[in-house]
Amino acid sequence: MTEGGLKTELFNYHLPLELIAQQPVEPRDSSRLLVVDRRQRQVTETGFAAVLNWLEEGDILVINDTKVMKARLFGRKPTGGKVEIFLLHSLGGGDWEALLKPYPQGGVVLLGEEMKIYLQEKTERGTFIMRFPSPEAAITAMEKWGETPLPPYIKEPLANPERYQTILAREHGSTAAPTAALHFTPNLLQAVKEKGVQIVNFTLHMGIGSFRPIKAEYVAEHNLSAEFYHLPAETVAAVQAAKARGSRVVACGTDAVRALESAALTGEIKPSSGWTNLFIVPGYRFKVIDRIITNLHLPRSSHMVLISAFASQELVMQAYAYAVREKFRFLSFGDATLLI
Repeated sequence: MTEGGLKTELFNYHLPLELIAQQPVEPRDSSRLLVVDRRQRQVTETGFAAVLNWLEEGDILVINDTKVMKARLFGRKPTGGKVEIFLLHSLGGGDWEALLKPYPQGGVVLLGEEMKIYLQEKTERGTFIMRFPSPEAAITAMEKWGETPLPPYIKEPLANPERYQTILAREHGSTAAPTAALHFTPNLLQAVKEKGVQIVNFTLHMGIGSFRPIKAEYVAEHNLSAEFYHLPAETVAAVQAAKARGSRVVACGTDAVRALESAALTGEIKPSSGWTNLFIVPGYRFKVIDRIITNLHLPRSSHMVLISAFASQELVMQAYAYAVREKFRFLSFGDATLLI
């Protein structure tokens, strides 16, 4: 390790474009599963439905219940030119932070024939604060005129936009899906329950920062975008009970890892709500998580760094070399990994 810490290049690999999944598989649980065993230092593969083999009675499976917003709106300037708005998150009182192109001179965007959105200010991050007529108007606008955004590396439209929602999606607020949970079907979740595994929920609204690779030379120089999360008391109680009896906490997604570990920064997990920019890097001591289900991530991403903190950089790179060689499907609609 150099004086500047871990180099971002350690978490780089060559991802052939043809391995980036453009469409989801059907059924959801027919994707492949790459099993990364930390103790045995081994990488094996199976089908996702076989994840049951690594779950035991008494375990806790923690899944995000966030729902992807129809956050992409196409409005127009009063002069008639088109304006694209990408809503990021609510600031309360009808104000939203958003990406905007092009910049509308005069600061007004029209939606349909009846709604006006007003530009309030530009932020230091290059985003804009937009004001809707009321808090409810933004939801109305998304339902009436909005489109569900897909990650920039997915070039093909979906025949069914709901396929970019998990079957547990209910809390409106994400601009991206918690993709590890996309693999679960109702039947598979029922089989998980019948095995004696308790399924509990939390909410973390995913932001577009999920798709941005780390550009800094050193990992420590990267600033992770904050995301809002809510970890309810009943989920915390279930996690505490599992830990007390020696059962395992299985995080479905890096979002679950960040929410649970954010709620346990003091050493003891507590019910929590708020914004987290917890950036988990190698050397981090996990306080809650015992196993992780996740997808195959972008090179140089914060997700790659997180799973390397859990399973070691060397083993993760070994697993990804296997996945590329065996032509696994990568990213949001791709195959899954299980880190044990």
